[in-house]
Amino acid sequence: MYITPPETERHTLSITVTNESGVLAKIAGMFSARGYNIESLTVADISPDDEVSRITIVTSGTPHVIEQIVAQLDRMVLVHRVNDLTANGPHVERELALIKVAGTGVRHDEARKLAEIHHAHTLDVTPSSYVFELTGSSEEIETFIALMSEIGAVEVARTGIVAISRGKAAA
Repeated sequence: MYITPPETERHTLSITVTNESGVLAKIAGMFSARGYNIESLTVADISPDDEVSRITIVTSGTPHVIEQIVAQLDRMVLVHRVNDLTANGPHVERELALIKVAGTGVRHDEARKLAEIHHAHTLDVTPSSYVFELTGSSEEIETFIALMSEIGAVEVARTGIVAISRGKAAA
């Protein structure tokens, strides 16, 4: 008898932590020690006094694994709060990417037109290249990168996902 394993789910976690040296290393170490994958990671100070940072982690796992991750993060001393944005309902996710596209003539024009269609901002222009900035969902960025790769994308830099819950309640 074959039992179908539970399917993995992608979850976005928002973690508020004490802004102290080594906190990120401890969190990343917890993921590494237990064999959990981090698909995206962003960190930024969120308090006026530089005391609190927000870490946004995108990870995947079975529902049981996600529960374990949240519980283990919650037990860490310097963690103030863990919010599973995916489990808690509607939220907004965005990512920023910089894409350098090389080319002249028709390729140069084609890159500019595609950027306009995808609402990418032009940050730098030379006779042989563009640098575009695009903010959107990971899927929108993947699509834009794929299109620009066909034209001549030579370099891509991405920030990772930032996310926030919808509605008036604060995390």
